Amino acid sequence: MLRSMYSGVSGMRGFQTKLDVIGNNIANVNTTGFKSGRVMFKDVMSQTVSGVTAPNGTEQGGVNSKQIGLGVSVGSIDTVHLGGSALTTNNPTDVRIDGDGFFLVKLNDAQETPFLTRAGDFHVDAAKNLLTSDGFYVCDSGGEPITLEEDTTSFSISQDGSIVQKKADGSTDNAVKLGVGKVINPEGLEKIGGSLYRMTINANPDGALDATTANNATDGTGAIVSGQLEMSNVDLTGEFTEMIVAQRGFQANSRIITTSDEVLQEIVNLKR
Repeated sequence: MLRSMYSGVSGMRGFQTKLDVIGNNIANVNTTGFKSGRVMFKDVMSQTVSGVTAPNGTEQGGVNSKQIGLGVSVGSIDTVHLGGSALTTNNPTDVRIDGDGFFLVKLNDAQETPFLTRAGDFHVDAAKNLLTSDGFYVCDSGGEPITLEEDTTSFSISQDGSIVQKKADGSTDNAVKLGVGKVINPEGLEKIGGSLYRMTINANPDGALDATTANNATDGTGAIVSGQLEMSNVDLTGEFTEMIVAQRGFQANSRIITTSDEVLQEIVNLKR
């Protein structure tokens, strides 16, 4: 069987995966805190027809090897953790991180390692718990769920994540701070849906995650901006351009398969 046919099949599979990633990016163009993905290709093992010959002084020069490539495969599917555009909402419970870091959220108190997210559309429930839109508890700098004081009448969030609570008697309390997690390799995080990420052993050493504060120069975390949300970092212009490239690449590889099939048909018809 011709090598070119299998090379064309591998190319079609690769570009199909690329189209899947592009489609997901475009679908999440308005998703808060979404980070786009990209596909990187690599060639597979090449078949060596003849090896290398070393030069032999002045008698004979060196000869390069002859190799035939056997197709392409997906090298990686990366998550591009670039900052998204800011959307001003003027809602005090909407926050974004202007720089590095992730918000920490938990499903319940029994969960040890928090999930991470860049979506800062938070809410306050009837028990005055600070929650995500899916009901996950937002954690403080100690990794514990944040609950406002009973006599809190209003609150605001400062740049370092301090929750300034105004009490009924006119006093204020800013002891509680939003927890922020710093990740060495954000691309190593695992997407679990709902704009959430799970810590892995390739994101931080041994998969450890320590809660810290925002606007921390030592840890390198960004400042908290209240009244704004971080939108998706998907660039529609680039995505549609990559879609055209993927579509033409898919068509070209399908033509390779068609041509290889015609060659095989001619070979079969040699014996009449």
